[in-house]
Amino acid sequence: MSVLIVGKHTTMIEKKYFKTKDYVKVKFTLNAEAKKVDILGLNNEWKKGLAMTKKKEGIFTAEVNLPKESTHEFKYFVDKKVWLNDDQAEAQAANVFGTTNSVVTV
Repeated sequence: MSVLIVGKHTTMIEKKYFKTKDYVKVKFTLNAEAKKVDILGLNNEWKKGLAMTKKKEGIFTAEVNLPKESTHEFKYFVDKKVWLNDDQAEAQAANVFGTTNSVVTV
């Protein structure tokens, strides 16, 4: 498996913390030329991705609740063929395929 970056893309990660909840609402945004985008790896789920919703402007978004004080590796899977990292992630972590995964910490 290899990481391919095709075309120009931009990303954003927004976090919303709640005083009375044990989770953080995280919103992922990806602006890329694509028909379908999934996020894989959150909560260590690499087989079933979280489908992102495509907005009118062509921007993809997804919101997920992640446990407080946790770290997650993830990648965007674009059109079931291109893997993208998030340049706004806190870090990048090496993976078993010789590439890197994006890291989000909440």
